[in-house]
Amino acid sequence: MARPDTKTETVVGRLKTRPQFLAVQKGERRKGPLFLLEVLDRRDPSSGPRVGFTVTKRQGNAVERNRMRRRLKEAVRLKGAFAMQPGCDYVVVGRREVLDAPFAMLADELESRISKSPRTGRSRKASAPGR
Repeated sequence: MARPDTKTETVVGRLKTRPQFLAVQKGERRKGPLFLLEVLDRRDPSSGPRVGFTVTKRQGNAVERNRMRRRLKEAVRLKGAFAMQPGCDYVVVGRREVLDAPFAMLADELESRISKSPRTGRSRKASAPGR
């Protein structure tokens, strides 16, 4: 028996394959002290947002990397999913600082990075003189 849901929950899909992650790298990057957020607008507002998580081996051993990934997933579940735009893909690249950061700070940082408006104008590559 399904229980009535008093709070509307945003259903967030997952990025699972390498080509999906590589496609998001072509989008916008939002850097921060705890993680890097890569955002790609698929220009398909009828589909829901999708998110993927990655933590490189450079950040620690398997136990630490899994702990970072779990913390990031929970932050997205609690706060980030509501700020995600339909038709966008998000990849969260965790940094070692995720381990020691208070969870409330981590969740707030994630929510603010996701809800930040996209950059407009030329990219840095195009505006660099002499290149």
